[in-house]
Amino acid sequence: MACILTLGIPSDWGGAQSRPVLSFYGTAGLMDTPTAESMPDGALSFTAGHFGETLRNTLSFQITPRLSGSFRYAILDGYRDGITTYYDRSFDLQYRFADEGRYLPAVALGLRDFGGTGVYGAEYFVATRHLTPSVKLSGGIGWGRLGTYGVFSNPFSVFSDRFDNRPPWAGTGEVETGRFFRGDAAFFGGVQWDYSDQLALLFEYSSDDNITEVTNMGLDHRSPFNFGANYSFKNGFDLGAYYMYGSELGLVLSYTLDPKSAPYPGGIEEAPPAILPRNAIAAASWGVTGRQELSQGEERLRSALERQGMALEALDLSAGSATVHLANWRYDVGAQAIGRAARVLANTLPPSVETFTIVPVANGVPMSSITIKRRDLEELEHELDGSWKSYVRADISDAGGLDRTEALAGVYPRFAYGLNGYLSPSLFDPDDPVRADIGAELSASFAPMRGLVYSGSLRQPIIGNLDDATRVSDSVLPHVRSDVVLYNTQSDLELTHLTQEYFFRPGENLYGRVTAGYLERMYGGLSTELLWKPVTGPLALGAELNYAVKRDYDIDFGFQDYDVMTGHASAYYDLGAGYLGQVDVGRYLAGDWGATFSLDREFGNGIRVGAFFTLTDVSSDEFGEGSFDKGIRIQIPLSRLSGEPSQRGFGTVIRPVTRDGGARLDVRNRLYEVTRGYHAPELQEHWGRFWR
Repeated sequence: MACILTLGIPSDWGGAQSRPVLSFYGTAGLMDTPTAESMPDGALSFTAGHFGETLRNTLSFQITPRLSGSFRYAILDGYRDGITTYYDRSFDLQYRFADEGRYLPAVALGLRDFGGTGVYGAEYFVATRHLTPSVKLSGGIGWGRLGTYGVFSNPFSVFSDRFDNRPPWAGTGEVETGRFFRGDAAFFGGVQWDYSDQLALLFEYSSDDNITEVTNMGLDHRSPFNFGANYSFKNGFDLGAYYMYGSELGLVLSYTLDPKSAPYPGGIEEAPPAILPRNAIAAASWGVTGRQELSQGEERLRSALERQGMALEALDLSAGSATVHLANWRYDVGAQAIGRAARVLANTLPPSVETFTIVPVANGVPMSSITIKRRDLEELEHELDGSWKSYVRADISDAGGLDRTEALAGVYPRFAYGLNGYLSPSLFDPDDPVRADIGAELSASFAPMRGLVYSGSLRQPIIGNLDDATRVSDSVLPHVRSDVVLYNTQSDLELTHLTQEYFFRPGENLYGRVTAGYLERMYGGLSTELLWKPVTGPLALGAELNYAVKRDYDIDFGFQDYDVMTGHASAYYDLGAGYLGQVDVGRYLAGDWGATFSLDREFGNGIRVGAFFTLTDVSSDEFGEGSFDKGIRIQIPLSRLSGEPSQRGFGTVIRPVTRDGGARLDVRNRLYEVTRGYHAPELQEHWGRFWR
């Protein structure tokens, strides 16, 4: 419609970048219908919309500037016969394949509820174009739910008569491509008038007849015309009020987070030390001619690094160069830790030391080797383009062989402990969609020598309702994950993990890990891993082999009579611009064989959003509800909220349903995540914080 009505009329407003209105479906749109707009790149939106007997909750993410994805959890009273309250989960995708120009509109293709139960299943093409700076027109053609009011014969039928009929939805959670763009079609469209920078008035014609809601839920659908207003607050919240179908009042509340921004853009941590003139360093009498002077110099260096949140593990000093091994306890970005360490070295080591080699260490194992010239630090500290120049001049290489450097006296043994709170949520139980426990967690670790770590954690819930769940597993597969309710109801004080880990470097570009003990909340056993990851390349390959034994439901010291050998071959690829791809192929906890495909996007401030799905030799009938394992994961570092560097954070995995097919062991400290923060692709991505 928008294409037809506005084609040939020149427009100078196609580049408008205002945030679109979010519809009742939680996606860029009007009320019922979509538009061809996209949210700002990387935007993460949370929407709750209510009208009649329907409540829709949607999480949407602008994956790329053109591609958006959504997960929706809807609560419908009486939607299915015999079910008082029906809970529905669905996924959407929309791709904008044409931008608005001077003569042509923006055009997008969308799939709504393409991998769920089909309650909202629809496909569409939609176009959007500005008529004036404040008025934009949208229109399109839809199938499925968007092809049920004012319908006409499918235009694709001219290519094949298979487009004439839309097969019934199986409702298993599979992606039923045989239904896409099939059956009757209908037009939809609407207008948005931006009355002011914050208030938008909306009008639309919806091609959704809501027949099931009318039949089962008492919806009075009198008209296809909907009217509404949306008010955008400056803090990211939007509030919309609508009159729907000639009979219903509706409200939509949404919040949009921009992961690229931060509450404290420059950070509020203590400023890094300024680089001192070399003659001032010489006056400090940091000499290497005698044992006493060397000991005093090491102590000054150790103290200065500790004030910056780092520990000196090893030091190799000569007249012109110094190699230091550092453990970073504070900074969530490796580049910032390297920059702080370089300043400390420049302000502490003798003036004759011209070359600094910084070796970041994790779990006692060197991750990489970063060599920096002292004169470059002095020259570039106040340069406007000092960040990229300092990165170009730095040499980043493998630290193979440096793991044999002798640790300084007093570094090992090392003991650490902490007492923190935790939140453990459980989502999408049909008896109660949101459950959670809040409690206290005591954790401790002991490292008697380099690479060897003993650690454990205890959790005690204080308040919550996880133990109120009563739903039992109906899985025909071994209950490797679906017995989670039994773990929640039969445990109190939990031994969350108790392990011995050994980390080592078997060769150049190689990293190894062996973990034994109570590996996670539901399994104990033995886990081994080998990772090949060149420091300067985007590709990494890994192999993991595990022997897992199911733990008792009280999460104490006992085991059940279920054990399994699992393992995966993994490929990781840094796609650039914050995108990370991963494929894992192997055997899962239920004995099934298959592969998991993942794509994550990580922003400069550490926020990470990703999606995954797993396909195995378990059939959809054996898997049960959902057909295959899939989900969305979100990680938010504490530094994003506090403005101060921290290696802590919180995250969650949103799975529409927890079943047993495609279930993998949850092992701590998998090597790819341990190593990548100190390798060239990640350091380059975050090198802007080198001087911060």
